[in-house]
Amino acid sequence: MSAPTNSATGYALELRDVRKSFGKTEIIRGASLSVAPGERVALIGPNGAGKSTLFNLVSGRFAPTSGEILLHGQSVCGLTPYEINRRGLARSFQVSNLFTRLSVFENVRCAVLWSLGYRYKFWKFLADLRDANDRADEVLEMIRLDRRRDVLAMNLTYAEQRALEIGITIAGGAGVILLDEPTAGMSRSETTRFVELIREVTVGKTLLTVEHDMSVVFGLADKIAVLVYGEVIAFDKPESVRANERVQEAYLGSVLAAQQAEHAGA
Repeated sequence: MSAPTNSATGYALELRDVRKSFGKTEIIRGASLSVAPGERVALIGPNGAGKSTLFNLVSGRFAPTSGEILLHGQSVCGLTPYEINRRGLARSFQVSNLFTRLSVFENVRCAVLWSLGYRYKFWKFLADLRDANDRADEVLEMIRLDRRRDVLAMNLTYAEQRALEIGITIAGGAGVILLDEPTAGMSRSETTRFVELIREVTVGKTLLTVEHDMSVVFGLADKIAVLVYGEVIAFDKPESVRANERVQEAYLGSVLAAQQAEHAGA
């Protein structure tokens, strides 16, 4: 699936004064964000800031109460998740969402079928779909699971399952990728390898990721968006966000101190 490359606004993903309320409780309070094609953006903020809600709005799981969300310059408000996916956006989740009783290869092949034009045809044998099989093998090599090709997803290690989740996310060729806490639960060495994997497989793509590990954020992101109480209070290059007094006060200072203490004790 080829994502549109031209945009009326010049942005791959754009949020304009997006708001989301559940009953009388407003979770997202006028969030605005413009992500250029090919940028890697980390979305950070304290627990309860609305990061998961924002991801759900962008990917179509929730509809915004007001405001506008544009993908490649076209509004996606009111579209279902699968319709947004077919317009060039794919996301992963905090908890791996795999077909555990299928092999690693079969999981990835399922993700490539629609993008190659295959629909619901019960008379076709998957083994005969050479382009789908070749694309699945290509993705497995990219995520370094080619040697685990025939292993059931349920028998992978945690880090391998997260890598497979990334593979499924990119397999359809979406140009905009959303990753929700991709390194959560990993050891320091696993995290280091995984960040390198993300960097490699998202070359030429637009990335928006939620991440709590500041070493990952500052090592991966071109820009950082800081969400606090449903508002984007800063959106800039990592060094500028690190020096932002409002960000330091609201979130970053305490988080960096806590993670530095954790690493020192490790």
